[in-house]
Amino acid sequence: MAECHPVGFQWVMEAQARGAKVIHIDPRFTRTSAVADLHVPIRAGSDIAFLGGLVNHILQNGREFREYVLAYTNASTILREDFRDTEDLDGLFSGWDEAAGTYDVETWQYEGVEAAAAAGQRELMARPGAPDRHGSHGGLSGNPPESDVTLTHPRCVFQVLKRHFARYTPELVEDICGVPKDVFLKVAETLCRSSGRERTSAFCYAVGWTQHSVGVQYIRTAAIVQLLLGNIGRPGGGILALRGHASIQGSTDIPTLYDTLPGYIPMPHAQEHQTLSEYIEQNSSAAGFWGHMDAYVVSLLKAWWGDAATAENDFCFDYLPRIDGDHSTYASIQAMLDGGVKGFFVVGENPAVGSANGRLHRRAFAELDWMVVRDLVEVETAAFWCDSPEIERGELHTSDIATEVFFLPAAAHTEKDGSFTNTQRLLQWHTKAVEPRDDCRSDLWFYFHLGRIIRERLATSTDPRDRPLLDLTWDYPVEGEHDEPRADAVLREVNGRGPDRHELSAFTELRADGSTACGCWIYCGAFADGVNQTARRKPGREQSWVAPEWGWAWPANRRLLYNRASADPEGRPWSTRKRYVWWDAAAGEWTGADVPDFPVHKRPDYVPPAGARAEDAHRGDEPFVMQADGRGWLYAPSGLVDGPLPTHYEPHESPFANRLYGRDSNPARQTSRRRENRYNEDAAAYPYVLTTYRLTEHHTAGGMSRFLGYLSELQPEPFCEVSPALAHERGLVHGDWATVVTARAAIEARVLVTERMRPLVVQGRALHQVGLPYHWGWRGISKGDSANDLLPLVLDPNVHIQEAKAATCDIRPGRRPR
Repeated sequence: MAECHPVGFQWVMEAQARGAKVIHIDPRFTRTSAVADLHVPIRAGSDIAFLGGLVNHILQNGREFREYVLAYTNASTILREDFRDTEDLDGLFSGWDEAAGTYDVETWQYEGVEAAAAAGQRELMARPGAPDRHGSHGGLSGNPPESDVTLTHPRCVFQVLKRHFARYTPELVEDICGVPKDVFLKVAETLCRSSGRERTSAFCYAVGWTQHSVGVQYIRTAAIVQLLLGNIGRPGGGILALRGHASIQGSTDIPTLYDTLPGYIPMPHAQEHQTLSEYIEQNSSAAGFWGHMDAYVVSLLKAWWGDAATAENDFCFDYLPRIDGDHSTYASIQAMLDGGVKGFFVVGENPAVGSANGRLHRRAFAELDWMVVRDLVEVETAAFWCDSPEIERGELHTSDIATEVFFLPAAAHTEKDGSFTNTQRLLQWHTKAVEPRDDCRSDLWFYFHLGRIIRERLATSTDPRDRPLLDLTWDYPVEGEHDEPRADAVLREVNGRGPDRHELSAFTELRADGSTACGCWIYCGAFADGVNQTARRKPGREQSWVAPEWGWAWPANRRLLYNRASADPEGRPWSTRKRYVWWDAAAGEWTGADVPDFPVHKRPDYVPPAGARAEDAHRGDEPFVMQADGRGWLYAPSGLVDGPLPTHYEPHESPFANRLYGRDSNPARQTSRRRENRYNEDAAAYPYVLTTYRLTEHHTAGGMSRFLGYLSELQPEPFCEVSPALAHERGLVHGDWATVVTARAAIEARVLVTERMRPLVVQGRALHQVGLPYHWGWRGISKGDSANDLLPLVLDPNVHIQEAKAATCDIRPGRRPR
């Protein structure tokens, strides 16, 4: 966090100065490690074993926050009798279809419940062998699930959890992760002592957790730990996903993803032929705030198609595109190679060097008809056709590449108005500092005028397929010499309007009758009272410690999600020192330091009447308002395609077999066996673990840093970090060159021999890890080989992200062959 998110790390340092313990778990010793109270080196790709060891330590020693767990999680819920765990099936859960490579999740359900859908579950993508299931936010169908408040029933979640993680002992953690038993126990005890009624602890993670073939399950394991310790929904607790860009969070809220609409609403599928009412029925929830899916969807359709969207035409629901398969990034790149994708927009990305297996990407680009690249400089992706390793080696020839590349100069964030959404879900407005130079234009300018020109050319069209484009509410006001659309007008549309055309103040004002329009329901209130709430900048000394008047956080300016859990079931703070929101009996409402994430007048002893729906169907002591059962899930009966509980699997490429199960790697992971994506099959030929990472001085794929003289001087060329022991074993000399090799590529880098990379003892033998920053490419001031060329395409099956943090390699002295 200090290395990659130094501004946010300020607050960690301030917490440490007040007595907080900082533990850093990472394969390398970094700037964070240097100031942490404890650094724990770990084998890349083994984190579930470590986190599972924490779960086991908590449960075996009775260190869970029992009152919180019993009241606020699904620990007491009883599972179906036919559910089988990985402990029963040697690394598989029940429902596995070997031929299809997918799970049928029916046996994962609660006893007596037809289906329990997760709060954030998207529709499973349409693919051969995928289970035919609906209800991305669906509730608990049928009767309430059976439960056992004593937590002793052998099939209750609590007991299933204990059995599942029973073998994740300190000894196993040492054997799999390379973390000595005494160090692991120190971490476990520090975490337990820092949690409970009077104290809370937080997890901070970044792509070191997400970029794995079991990345989603890493975070799930951390969530289990935090729920057991009572660290969710309470100040100082939670799980913080560190984001490398200021608006990566915004890019999932108002998504650049193929399968969701704004506010995590699922895209409809082509195979369903749904009406609007059928779509809403299949994707809403009987209980919780997803019970208002109709209001969120209809308001979105009204924002996009305005007066053209009426009840008679299903509010233009048929105008929405439909998903007909997997259109995630890596699937699309491979479709390019096979001739299935003809055009490609690249905006603020540099996949030629920034994505796994860059060589495959560059070959795929050569099969396109056209490519549009918008960036601050001519990055490697824009120049692949004339300047790339493939051109240098003679694998591709410029004269043979038919791809027409349009390179369009973009404006930087300092050259435009707009909002960022950060890790904390906090929207902050930034005002243009300088005018963009020459032909540089903002993304907003580009897409608005591209849409305007296309609409003008289609204005006389009578083809029904053009109506969705022609009926769009494409009427943003423009200003300045270049007709720049007003960014605040876009935010007003996102915020939403009521029937009187005034800006709405909260998502609870949205209606399903077409009287409200809102571009993203979770952002409703960002322009409340006609005021740009995201532009607020009241200094911290002039407001409460929660600082509610700095920017605006979705939803409803809440700074902490599920904060009803900061009080006990009776509505009293778990501790006076940690009080956050609580029930004020005299006033008959929830109050506190933050906006309560709970219906403000719902009493703690509220019991839903028969037939209650949406938030009215939750009891007054059920704080997880987006879940159908109002509980935090220790066990996930749905929402994940690779298992209801996290399980240690080895990375796809690993020098070791799985110590726990016959299944080495995640059986549901997405692989691609093609000649452009060969895997390291021989562990003896690739004996070392390879991991990639960021540096403070450079930014992601380098497009914003390698072209700047000052930053290039600070980190002038790519390097590989190796331990003195590995340097001795392979004959590597500090400052000289080394060649790092995988089945995909060979790259060269300067050798950095350092104690920061420590050999670990794993499964009884020494393991060496090679660290590579991934910022480089062959353009700019600071040039060098791309570390991402070494990586394979093997993906997490839930979110299709690449396994970039744990692969295998060989390393040899000298420069790569030419």
